[in-house]
Formats: sequence, C-alpha cells, structure tokens
Amino acid sequence: MPVLTEGRHTGEFILTESNGKRSRDNVTVAFTAAGKLAAGTVMGKITLTDKWKPHEDGASDGSETAAGILYDNVAAEAASDVVAVMITRDMEAKRGALEWDASVNTTAKEDAAITELAAFGIVIREGE
Repeated sequence: MPVLTEGRHTGEFILTESNGKRSRDNVTVAFTAAGKLAAGTVMGKITLTDKWKPHEDGASDGSETAAGILYDNVAAEAASDVVAVMITRDMEAKRGALEWDASVNTTAKEDAAITELAAFGIVIREGE
C-alpha cells in the first residue's frame, strides 16, 4: 500500500494571533519558478514592487529581510502573481511548522530571520 504524505495545512503554524484578522493582510505573491509555496513559508517583501516572495538569505531586493508568514498554500498555475493571505504582525508561531527557502540552510540563518520577524511582533516559539 502506498504511503500518503500530507502537505502543510492552512494556519497550522499559528499558536496565537490578534483578535479578528488584525494579524493578516492580503498581499501579492510574486510568481516563483517553483509555482507552489506551502502554508508557513517565511516571506520577504520585494522593495521595488511591494510584492512578496520567500525570504531569501543573501538577496538584495528586500526579500533578505523576513517580514511575514504565508497563511495558506499558494499555487501559481500560470506564470503570474497571486493574491494571498499573509501574517504580517502580532502573532506567535511554531518554529517546527515553518517552511524556509533553501538559502536559509543553517540554524544561525533561521535565528537571524526569527529576530527580523520579531520586529513585526511575530514571535516564534520552540517546541510548541
């Protein structure tokens, strides 16, 4: 019998957030060659376009600063941008439920991004 693996679920990384939808914003996610991004992906904002893409360590377009977390899975079926819900402020998340770009490949790089998220009131908790 084949083994089935579930992907990330909407908001599964959230421990707490502000009342209502104060923690969330609708944003434009820039098309990526991968085409799919998982809920819980740590994101950065591209300075010139105000669009979002996965936080990329070493980038120079604004996405080098972690500034939000993708709320739900996003799939770009065609080579176009997608409107998505992003956690951009005032929440607590489970570290183990976050998704990272391949450039964030060490604990030190994750820790640096977590410090950047804290500036937006996004607190990452260990072992939750």
